[in-house]
Amino acid sequence: MTTHPALTPGRVAVVSGAASGIGLAAAKRFAGLGLKVCLADLTRERLEPAVAEVAAASPEGKNAVIAVPTDVSKLDDVNKLKDAAYGAFGEVGVLMNNAGTAPGGGPWEHIDGWRRVLDVNLWGVINGVQCFAPRMLEQGTACAIINTGSKQGITCPPGDTAYNVSKAGVKVLTEALAHSLRNVEGARITAHLLIPGSTFTGMTSRGRAEKPPGAWTPDQVIDMLIDGMNRGDFYVLCPDNEVTREIDNRRILWAAQDITQNRPALSRWHPEYKDAFAEFLRGQ
Repeated sequence: MTTHPALTPGRVAVVSGAASGIGLAAAKRFAGLGLKVCLADLTRERLEPAVAEVAAASPEGKNAVIAVPTDVSKLDDVNKLKDAAYGAFGEVGVLMNNAGTAPGGGPWEHIDGWRRVLDVNLWGVINGVQCFAPRMLEQGTACAIINTGSKQGITCPPGDTAYNVSKAGVKVLTEALAHSLRNVEGARITAHLLIPGSTFTGMTSRGRAEKPPGAWTPDQVIDMLIDGMNRGDFYVLCPDNEVTREIDNRRILWAAQDITQNRPALSRWHPEYKDAFAEFLRGQ
């Protein structure tokens, strides 16, 4: 398998939400591959332990790692992040828009939660693309932009509607980004939508100290991301220890067929469709 040219030693990765979870796992992996890494998260206090872990994974140690406190919901902060990365390292080969938050709320609940989730999860990604993509295009080098989505932005389960909306927006944005990059003459930037399955992180732990048996670790998600990038995949759809790719495929297909078959919205959770969905899931 060939290696994505943005993942070669000496290149530079910028990762938001890098103080923990999937972001920290990605930063450590990029460092281990020989990339210089710019870590972004809300506060310097949160970033300091992450810097030590990422530096320990890098052949160049602390010389290859910088940390920039960043609120991705603020365009000025993301522009400062861009300036810091280019000022320190001169280029950016990988941008990973990964910062996220939850919970948000249901359709008529928790308007403040809605605003925060959309500001971080969706506007954070928009800000990252708007700030970095033009500069990366100017470089003329092979690059990659990775946006962290969610299965909840595709199948939209009942519950945290705000979170679903934010991640559905990330999916649509990243699809449009990939299309637009394909149509820029001379562009050598690939876009990738990372879609984790159940993953044990600080955001998903809900106070639990031990990983549930069904969940993946962040490192497993990043293993799949790197493999997917090297294959040239756009959709990096991760299974977990309970949900296989085949189950994901059928859940996604059922959700799409709500429209084509004019079923009730979110019919997978509609009592009248319980048996039909179970049969469909079994491939019948």
